[in-house]
Amino acid sequence: MLLKSYKTKFFQELSSLYDDKEMESFFYLILENFHQIKRIDLALNPQMEMNDKQLLYWERVLADLKKQKPIQYILGETEFYGLPFLVNENTLIPRPETEELVELIIKQNSKSEIPPEPKVNGAKLNSKLKILDIGTGSGCIAIALKKNLPNSEVFAIDISEEALETAKKNAQINQVEIHFIQVDILKINNLEQFPTSNSQLPTSNFHLPTTFDIIVSNPPYVRNIEKQEINPNVLEYEPHLALFVEDEDALIFYRKIAQLALKSLSPNGRLYFEINQYLGKETVELIESFGFKNVVLHKDIYGNDRMIEGTR
Repeated sequence: MLLKSYKTKFFQELSSLYDDKEMESFFYLILENFHQIKRIDLALNPQMEMNDKQLLYWERVLADLKKQKPIQYILGETEFYGLPFLVNENTLIPRPETEELVELIIKQNSKSEIPPEPKVNGAKLNSKLKILDIGTGSGCIAIALKKNLPNSEVFAIDISEEALETAKKNAQINQVEIHFIQVDILKINNLEQFPTSNSQLPTSNFHLPTTFDIIVSNPPYVRNIEKQEINPNVLEYEPHLALFVEDEDALIFYRKIAQLALKSLSPNGRLYFEINQYLGKETVELIESFGFKNVVLHKDIYGNDRMIEGTR
């Protein structure tokens, strides 16, 4: 079957679910991912044929798209901040709003990335910028920060062992070193309580820092009452553990992380959050109640309250 002919079928069968722009994006993403050819190649060779095996693959993809399975999960990969990432049902699909959070952190900290190297008795101490990403998921925030702030030491934690396995693969793909740790932050009272057993800690030449310069988190923040606003492809396929919180305590992770950050951030260290757009005022008040200074609420590209920063 001609690829060009299949494109017509592809559009016809998906038109009731997606708009033309989405369908075109899907088609050419699959074309490049599976056939390793670009849009221009098909335009220059309109008689390009598919064999039976290739046709079977397209049919499976089409069936998944009809079920509104996210294209990123179908392909098993996506891009974030210009970098490639593996994604699956154990990890959230990185969002453009989270890229804005990464951009904010890089912009504000690139000049302070290489501080003067302190010395004790003539010996240089480790002066790398120490960053902790809480709830790392696919590792997208931690890896993008390490890639763009190379003179940093980055730690990333998550409750999900499966998510951490994916994050470790992503670190390898992007050729960065990240220290991954498996822990439930709701069950610890300070960041020195990381368990050394049943964790993802390297076994040698590794010590958790006593303080961090940056702590960042994009924790679960969607309330159950907001589920009706969530697209079916998110609600049915992305991990609820990483998405939802109970209505009666929607800021549970922000409260816990602020408590931990108060003890573990260095003087003038910075705390960054991605937040629920409907709880901007409440989240700012919560962070300020812990004594953080210069708390700023930032809007995303869509004009929604989305990011908060504060200084210890």
